[in-house]
Amino acid sequence: MQGNAAVHPQGDRLNLEIVSNPMAVRAGLSVLLAAPLFAPICSADRGTAEIVLAEAMNNIVEHAYAKKPGTICLTLSIEGDKLLCQIEDHGLPMPGETMPLGKLRDFDGRDDLPEGGFGWHLIRTLSHDLSYERRDLFNLLRFRLDARQSEP
Repeated sequence: MQGNAAVHPQGDRLNLEIVSNPMAVRAGLSVLLAAPLFAPICSADRGTAEIVLAEAMNNIVEHAYAKKPGTICLTLSIEGDKLLCQIEDHGLPMPGETMPLGKLRDFDGRDDLPEGGFGWHLIRTLSHDLSYERRDLFNLLRFRLDARQSEP
């Protein structure tokens, strides 16, 4: 375990386990993106993966584990030119046991940016086959991301 992140590579699959706090998410992403699984992925798709994974895990920290700390388990694998992502936590379920719509709020530029909605908008826009379910006492979020190979 490096700090608050444990990475377990298994061939073309990678498991990451982190504690639910913002610094652990940051450290875990850093370790994750340096893993051999990400090496062949082009930089644009690595950047997209970082954004989506950070948004999803930070939402878990802020909302699912708002009342008590816990663990976030992330499983990644490559299938063709797609990165398959699964994130599990034992925190609170999403309201109504459904994902937020991620619609952007109107903003006229005169006030501060409104809180909320940006993360889910990014997750929904940048991922494919996004699904969420509450199973027994845990949350399961699944999605695919582009993972095109870097040019040699």
